[in-house]
Amino acid sequence: MHDNTRTTSPDLLTPALNRRCALLGTLGLLALPATHAAAAAPAKSKQSHPAVWPHASQVPGGVARLSLGPGAKRPTAFAGDVPLLVMGDVIEWTALVGIPLAAKPGEASITVRAENGGSERQVAYTVTDKQYREQRLTVAPRTVDLSPEDEARYVRERDHQAGVMATLTDLRPDASLQMRVPVPGRRSSSFGLRRVFNGQSRNPHSGMDIAAGTGTPVLAPLPGRVIDTGDYFFNGGTVWLDHGGGLLTMYCHLSRVDVKVGDVLKTGEPLAAVGATGRVTGPHLHWGVMLNRAMVDPALFIQT
Repeated sequence: MHDNTRTTSPDLLTPALNRRCALLGTLGLLALPATHAAAAAPAKSKQSHPAVWPHASQVPGGVARLSLGPGAKRPTAFAGDVPLLVMGDVIEWTALVGIPLAAKPGEASITVRAENGGSERQVAYTVTDKQYREQRLTVAPRTVDLSPEDEARYVRERDHQAGVMATLTDLRPDASLQMRVPVPGRRSSSFGLRRVFNGQSRNPHSGMDIAAGTGTPVLAPLPGRVIDTGDYFFNGGTVWLDHGGGLLTMYCHLSRVDVKVGDVLKTGEPLAAVGATGRVTGPHLHWGVMLNRAMVDPALFIQT
């Protein structure tokens, strides 16, 4: 959920991806884009392998890319009891694991289940520490010290959005999860910042803030279906998109919402307009990305 709640690199290629590219090349199926035609000459090449999105970053708020090996069918994988997004093909399957901001550094694992629901195996990975900066903001006192009426409204909205965040559809995203930045502008606040409102600590910033003028169109970063719209106490005007497989995106503080629940959007189609609604210090877009119910850094999904 957006950080306003009160309770609330270089591109990395796994060894599994390298093996996959080698095997595809051996089969004569690996085609390079024309813009990378010079990649065959190592002296002139800056990148010997295609980039992958999201980038791997095994830190709180990051994404782990875990190889599940080859298989005739897409395997199923879980973080606890939460299904994970599995991408790839029969040559190489990869589980994408959203790591919660509250995750403790250390060893972690996912569970991979056999097709027949019988045997299970664990795939381990390590979460490394990351220190995020602190940001102090001054906002309207009523948005920090809530009245009983506002507290009751917040609780209703929190419970509603918890249901939204649990959305899981069988629809699978495109093979490439590289996202288009939904609005042009300067990043005014980065993911993971420790937020202090009017001197009171709150949850870390769970999205990317992009400064833009009120009314600037907000565009879909990937194909998706609208699963929620609303005007919320902290988030203001809000839209949630479902991109399939537990990958969701949210857009907050909107001045106008141009879509309704059930609408299906293509990449680049408008969905709303930038505003300054909810708990804000000025007009901007708060853009959040959720993967297996964990808010993760949107920067891992875009070209930087």
